[in-house]
Amino acid sequence: QVQLMEPGGGFVQPGETLRLSCTASGAIMNILNMSWYRQAPGNQRELVATITGNGDTNYADSVKGRFAISRDGAMNSVYLQMNSLKPEDTAVYYCNMFLVETGSFSQYEDKWGQGTQVTVSS
Repeated sequence: QVQLMEPGGGFVQPGETLRLSCTASGAIMNILNMSWYRQAPGNQRELVATITGNGDTNYADSVKGRFAISRDGAMNSVYLQMNSLKPEDTAVYYCNMFLVETGSFSQYEDKWGQGTQVTVSS
């Protein structure tokens, strides 16, 4: 079974930088979109950034200009470079991939990581 692993969270001060990573393991035929979501306590899960297989990116207004999403197709990985972090960026961050596994009955489906905590505080 395909699994998404999310190392990279942590505790940082405002203005500092953090880089998240997410790697999919398993028998993967192809990955289309890769995304990062986040969810703060009491809030809905929101889309932070998306990158397509062609490298096109989209960002939430709240992170545009500060965050950068990238991917490594050979490693089945997606990254989120987070600069100039603010306290309001504090949340659990989840990676998401729209992928298809190798197999006779394979279809594209959403896969989610377990989430990693990012805390920005003085």
